[in-house]
Amino acid sequence: MEILVAVIAFAGAILAAIAAGVLVRRLRDEPEGWLIAWSAATAALCLSLGAIAIGYLMGFGPATFKVFQVAGSLLAPLWLGVGLIQLLADKAPPKFLAWLFGLAVTVVSGVIMVVDPLIKSDGWGKALPSASVYWGIIPKNLLVGVHVIAVLIMLTAVVIAAVRWRGGDELDTDNLHATLVIAPSGIALVGAMRFAVPGIFTTALLVVAAAAVWYAVLRPLAPYEDDEEDDIEPQHAPTGRRARQEPVAAAHHEMAPPPVAPPPMEPRRSPSPGLGDLVAEYRAGDQGVDYAARMAPPAPETGYVMNGRHSSGPQDFPPAPATGAFYPGAEVFTPAQQQPQPQPQPQPGSSRPSPSIFGLLTVFTLIDGSGEAFDRLADQTVEAVRRGEPDTLIYACHAVKSAPLQRIVYELYRDEVAFHDHQRQPHVERFVNERQAMVLATNIIELNVNAAKVVPLPTAMF
Repeated sequence: MEILVAVIAFAGAILAAIAAGVLVRRLRDEPEGWLIAWSAATAALCLSLGAIAIGYLMGFGPATFKVFQVAGSLLAPLWLGVGLIQLLADKAPPKFLAWLFGLAVTVVSGVIMVVDPLIKSDGWGKALPSASVYWGIIPKNLLVGVHVIAVLIMLTAVVIAAVRWRGGDELDTDNLHATLVIAPSGIALVGAMRFAVPGIFTTALLVVAAAAVWYAVLRPLAPYEDDEEDDIEPQHAPTGRRARQEPVAAAHHEMAPPPVAPPPMEPRRSPSPGLGDLVAEYRAGDQGVDYAARMAPPAPETGYVMNGRHSSGPQDFPPAPATGAFYPGAEVFTPAQQQPQPQPQPQPGSSRPSPSIFGLLTVFTLIDGSGEAFDRLADQTVEAVRRGEPDTLIYACHAVKSAPLQRIVYELYRDEVAFHDHQRQPHVERFVNERQAMVLATNIIELNVNAAKVVPLPTAMF
């Protein structure tokens, strides 16, 4: 039995060490409070499991006992609870108080339990020693207090997450999911440390707690897609806190003009929840872009003039494909030799664009320290949009000199059909999912385009 427990403990220690390393590596791009707290809890579980493995192989002693108790019985439940507060708290004061309490208990209780002499120095063996037999009155009461507080925090977190989930959005669903994984495993860990539980079960619960943190943090996060809801109309906007931050989103499909001669569309997938699928950004900096080679006249059913200019003939441009394409930063032309249009065309010299153009202005407020990661993700998304979305006319992303945490995005689509097609693109869905941890707030303004002139943007030469 001792060998089996030692093997389980070693395997759990390796699992906890890998999980702690992954969490710490993720902290470089996403410095969230709950990530920091759960990284500390996972590291403590790794130390505790390592001490159990050594004790079952070589016999326990004062050193292995104290490492097992301080890391597994004190630090792991404490920082699991602090992490839940950081995850669910909306305001700064609760988060600050949780940090203050966690650091104070870690330092004070840790020092006391390390330096306080054990009341019994013999009787060691290869069985898991009981805390009540070896700890003095002060360490024993400290552990009782920490365990009670940790259990109360976890139970309260479950209640808060469930209440928010009832009227919330996908973010609240994800928080509830994480809470229902972390809280029960933490409570079970406290129970194993407080009561006389066989060593193999205590070791297994320590491993389960480390695996629960790994699963809760690294599993795919919101938004979720429900394959059974393929017929949901896009105007069904999410509810809850995220919807209150983005009040304009629900009105997009009600205020937008009807599409002009929409082409046949493939069956629509359920749109991703949230508002990230409304934004793909164009950041200046493409090198060696041949705009002239990319300017193709539109198909007859969707052609229009944006700046009142017509080409002098088909020799100016390569033949247009059947689904003509417009690209960001390019002037738009309609050849005079094109066959008659099925809809009225603007007169030469007019500056009014097609009434079917769909426009958005989006302001992102980023989380401090996430600007570089956001821009890298935007670079990848914009390149995919440029190559695969010909009916997206303009993407322009502006950094704000006086507000380095803001990005202002200007978007134009050929029509609402092009906007819906943009929402369904895999690269846009990836952009939505991965940028959620970087964006603090989003404000979207819908635009009516009255006049437009678009010229090629200058590119950086190196």
